Amino acid sequence: MSVVHETDLPVTGSTDVPVLRVANLAVGYRVSDRLVPAVEHVSFDVPAGRVLALVGESGSGKTTTAHAVLGLLPGNGTVTGGSITFRGQVLTELGRKGWRSVRGRAISLIPQDPTVSLDPVRRVGHQVEDVLRLHSGLSATARRDRVYELFELVGFTDVERRYRQYPHELSGGMRQRVLIAAAVAAEPDLLIADEPTSALDATVQKQVLDLLDEVRRRTGTSVVLVTHDLGVAADRADFIGVMRQGRLVEFAPTATLIADPQHPYTRRLLDSVPARRPWMRARPAPAVEAETVVDVRDLRKEYGGVPAVDGISFRVRRGETFSIVGESGSGKSTTARVLTGLTEADAGQVSLLGTDITRIGRREFRPLRRDAQIVYQNPFSSFDPRFGVYDVVAEPLRSFSPRGTLRRGRPHRDRVVAALEAAALPADFVDRHPRELSGGQRQRVAIARALVLEPELIVLDEPISALDVSVAAQILDLLRGLQEERGLTYLFISHDLAVVRAISDRVAVMRQGRIVEQGTVEQVFASPTDDYTIRLLDAIAGRDLIGGLS
Repeated sequence: MSVVHETDLPVTGSTDVPVLRVANLAVGYRVSDRLVPAVEHVSFDVPAGRVLALVGESGSGKTTTAHAVLGLLPGNGTVTGGSITFRGQVLTELGRKGWRSVRGRAISLIPQDPTVSLDPVRRVGHQVEDVLRLHSGLSATARRDRVYELFELVGFTDVERRYRQYPHELSGGMRQRVLIAAAVAAEPDLLIADEPTSALDATVQKQVLDLLDEVRRRTGTSVVLVTHDLGVAADRADFIGVMRQGRLVEFAPTATLIADPQHPYTRRLLDSVPARRPWMRARPAPAVEAETVVDVRDLRKEYGGVPAVDGISFRVRRGETFSIVGESGSGKSTTARVLTGLTEADAGQVSLLGTDITRIGRREFRPLRRDAQIVYQNPFSSFDPRFGVYDVVAEPLRSFSPRGTLRRGRPHRDRVVAALEAAALPADFVDRHPRELSGGQRQRVAIARALVLEPELIVLDEPISALDVSVAAQILDLLRGLQEERGLTYLFISHDLAVVRAISDRVAVMRQGRIVEQGTVEQVFASPTDDYTIRLLDAIAGRDLIGGLS
């Protein structure tokens, strides 16, 4: 085990000269008239042909470190100490001209979001050709042929057609493949992959990571993988460096770090992974005879003649967590919107607390909103930007107060404070604004808003997907405690099978608007019967090293 403290230089286990050596790196950002440190005393080696994963939560410094290696710090960022050496060349001494000869040719970047990294008005083949135009002496015909070869390398068929397509004509996974083709076009010695799969569904993520592994094996390229996903790091990296508050707190071979973490923060990160949280696996099942809170039969919803939800049926019993899992476009969020009255069904029957909401109008449905609240994926975008925390949480109370009963001031303060405290926030948060809060605190405010009317059902639409792993674990702990204390019923919408496995009583798997499989968590995860469910389970990152799902 190699644990990094202050200026220690970790040993990777390789006797070869490393492709990349980072020694005592320090980076700061100039804010107003002062330099704010972002990275301090970071040291690591990357051997030839190996993968180093830099893991950590938001603000840990992992992306700053990667950008420093690439010479791509923003204008107010600067390397204030240490050195970065690539193949014996000290990168921290390079000027602009020197960087042009290195970046893209010897060191290349796979960025996080292909949507913003590809020019929307240029064909993707031409964009990959740009790298060859800058870093090779190939003719136009040879460049085009080389792009065809690269597209075959990243798994495209009909490469001539792909060459001519625009980014909007490709799926997210295909766009990421184009970025990988561009990154390896000049046959670099080092790839920096900055969260290359964080925006992708599980099966597409696996395809892209498999592709990266194959490219690395065939080319011998070294990889620095920047990720917040411990499962991805555990599956794909030879070494893991754990970053916290700008420092590398632990560095070790992957299997060693997962099996025997030395730093308390590393242990805390690993303990936050749902599969390693034993209390989540020991949930008492709700009574079979429990009242049905939600009864969906043959629900159908179309957009422009295309079915988003195509004849699905399920029931949710009082006090249970029923999860709907599926990839983007599967119809799970549309289902949630129908249940909460935000979207009207085209056909079928949806019974909420005994009332068929497909047969009543908006005015008749309104009283049911008290009993069915929703928590969204991104709480900040669901808050009125003019509102402070008090007004955000009090908004449902105002909506359901009889006309003429509200006065100036804060008539609901006690109930707002009680809801905030139930969501594990202190009472003085009533005087704060959401923009002052962290992502986890905002999500707690959203939960408080859902709780303030004391509902019976809460629909949770991807409530932790935008949160760091330790913050997500805190929110899951909170939700479990509230359910036990208040007897709440949850409809949990997610693409994260590991989380669903940890917190659910029953689960439905959706694909292309249909439920392809449903049952208890044990039935679906231990003995899946549908090929799509099996593929989803196979795509879960880190299931072997981090604890599995069986």
